[in-house]
Amino acid sequence: MLKMSQINHIRDLSKCGYNVSEIHRKTGADHKTIEKYLAKEDFSEEPPKRKVRKSILDPYKPLIHEWIEEDKNHWSKQHHTAKRIYDRLVAEEGYTGSYDTIRKYVHGIRKDRQQKATQELVWLPGFAQVDFGEADFYEENICRRRKYLVLSFPYSNDGYAQVFGGETAECVCQGLQDIFEYIGGVPEELVFDNATGVGRKIHDKVVETELFSRFRAHYGFRIRFCNPKSGWEKGNVENKVGTIRRNIFVPIPHYHDMVSYNKQLLDEHLKKAAEMHYKKGEVIAELFEEDKRHFSSLPSKRFNVCRYDEFKCDGYGKICMEGKHFYSTKPENHGEKVWVGIRAHFIEILNPDGTILIRHKREYGDTRTDTSDYSTTLEVLSRNSGAWRNSGVRADASEILRDYLDSLPKPELKAGLRLLNEVAHEYGYEASLKAMEMAVENGNVNKSDVTVLAARITGYGIETPPENGPNLSIYDELFIYGQNMLSEEVHAS
Repeated sequence: MLKMSQINHIRDLSKCGYNVSEIHRKTGADHKTIEKYLAKEDFSEEPPKRKVRKSILDPYKPLIHEWIEEDKNHWSKQHHTAKRIYDRLVAEEGYTGSYDTIRKYVHGIRKDRQQKATQELVWLPGFAQVDFGEADFYEENICRRRKYLVLSFPYSNDGYAQVFGGETAECVCQGLQDIFEYIGGVPEELVFDNATGVGRKIHDKVVETELFSRFRAHYGFRIRFCNPKSGWEKGNVENKVGTIRRNIFVPIPHYHDMVSYNKQLLDEHLKKAAEMHYKKGEVIAELFEEDKRHFSSLPSKRFNVCRYDEFKCDGYGKICMEGKHFYSTKPENHGEKVWVGIRAHFIEILNPDGTILIRHKREYGDTRTDTSDYSTTLEVLSRNSGAWRNSGVRADASEILRDYLDSLPKPELKAGLRLLNEVAHEYGYEASLKAMEMAVENGNVNKSDVTVLAARITGYGIETPPENGPNLSIYDELFIYGQNMLSEEVHAS
C-alpha cells in the first residue's frame, strides 16, 4: 500500500505528460503499481553534496541579516553600510576577519533582495494561487472576525472568495470544491503559502494533511508551496486578498447563514471580471476563458469534504473539540465514545451504524462554546416528564407552548411530550415545536393536526397560499348550455 504522498507524485508526473514507461524509469516503480495508482516516489540515492567550507563570517551572518532587516523600518539615509556593519562587528562582537569579506557578503544580500523585489514572474493560463484573508462580518447581527479563502488566477487576474470560521483543511477543501464547481473545472496547479490547514514545506519535503492529500488526489491538481518569507512568489493572490476586502467587504456584510452567503459571494467576481486587465489591455473575463481551456474536468463523483474522528462523551453526553467547543450528542452516550464527522461549517454526531444522529453548526475561536440540540433529549423527557420544568426543550419552546404544557397535569404533559417526540422523529425538532405551538393557538391539540401542521412547515411552508386549481368555468358554461338546449327541445316537442 502506497502512501498518499507517493500516489500524488505519480499523478503529478502523469499530469505533466509522462507515460507509464517514463514514470517507471524516473521512479523505479512496478508497471502494475503505476497503472493502479498513477504514482510512486523516486527512491534513487541522491548524489553526494560537496562539503561547504566554513567561513569566519558564519557566526555573524544571522546578526548581519537582522540589522539589514531592521533597516526596512528606518529612513534610507540611516541604513547600515557595509563599513558600518564591519565597524560594529569588530567593536561589539569581536570580529577578526577582513572588511572585504563583510563588503562582499552584504553586497550579495542586497543584490539578491533587489532581484527578488523587482523580478516579474510569468504565469501561464490554468495556474492558480491560494491564500487566506481576514475581515469582519455581521453574522446574525453580531460582528465577528472571520477568515476568507481566496483563489486567484494570475494570468487573467480573476479571483474568487469564500468565508469560513477558520483556516483548517476542511475549510480549504470545501472552499476549493465550491469554487471548482462554480467555474466548471480544476486548475492545473495551485500555489500555497505554508498553511497548516493544507500542509507545509519543510526544507525540500512537502507534508500534506491527510484530508487535503485525498482531496487533491480526487481532483487531480498539482501543488507547490512558497518558500518561507517569499510572499512575492504568490503576489497575485495577496493583492487579490486586499482588493476583495476593500471592494466587497466594505461596508461590513450582513448575513444569517454563512453557507448561503458564500453561494452569493461567488458571483461577486463578475464585477471585477468585466474590467480591463491592468496590464494586458483585455477584459479579465475573456482572459479567464483561456485559463479555463487549461482546466481538467470535474470528476464524476463529488468528494466528501469530511474527516472522521472519535471522541469520548462527558457525563452529560457531550463531546469537546479543540479543548473549548462542546457539542451535545444524547444523554445515553455519557462516558461512551462516538464517531464525529468534521466539516468546514458543521460537525455531525454519528450513530453506531454511521447515520447522522445530530448536526451542529461548527464553532471556531478561542472563546468557550457549548452547543446543544435538545431534540436528542425528547425521548428521555417523554418518559420522565418530571424533568420538564428544567429541561432545554422547555427553554426552546415559545411562551405560548411553554405556558400550555406547564398547565397540564402530569399524565397529559407526558402525552404531550410523547406527541412532540413522535412528530420530531418524522419532521424534525424545530418543526414539531412550531406545529405544536400553532395547534395550541388553534385550540385543537391532537396528533392529526400537529402532524399536518409539521408536514406543511417542512414541505411548502406554513405561509404558502394554496395553489389555484384549474379554471372550470368553461364546464359551467357547457353545463348551462346543455341545460338550455334540453329545455328548448322539451318545449319544442
